[in-house]
Amino acid sequence: MKHLSPKEAFALLQADPQALLIDVRSEIEFLFVGHPVGAIHVSWNDGPDWEINPHFVGEVKKLAGHGGERPVVLICRSGNRSEAAGNALIEAGFSNVFNVSHGFEGELDDSHHRNAVNGWRFDGLPWQQC
Repeated sequence: MKHLSPKEAFALLQADPQALLIDVRSEIEFLFVGHPVGAIHVSWNDGPDWEINPHFVGEVKKLAGHGGERPVVLICRSGNRSEAAGNALIEAGFSNVFNVSHGFEGELDDSHHRNAVNGWRFDGLPWQQC
């Protein structure tokens, strides 16, 4: 799996219209915290039990096609869940998987706040809220 900064991921998505941006966070995070413009929501895990979505790979296959060659860019809050989800896709035969390092909200700062150090929103990339 390749790791990209948010700006690198955005550039890849702009350069390749076949690339998919998949937000793997919970539905609540996707809707109420916000998400990158154009992102498709497929939870890696979600409440109330926070178990891994057993249909994750299948849902992504439906979106990407079964060849596994279409670029798939994964994003979560900080880059951890998307990395785990990316590993599952690679194990399932996907060959072009990217993880957005630092995710949508980025790492915690010294005051334990996000969006102040790095991440998609910090970098000023397009995003929206419902």
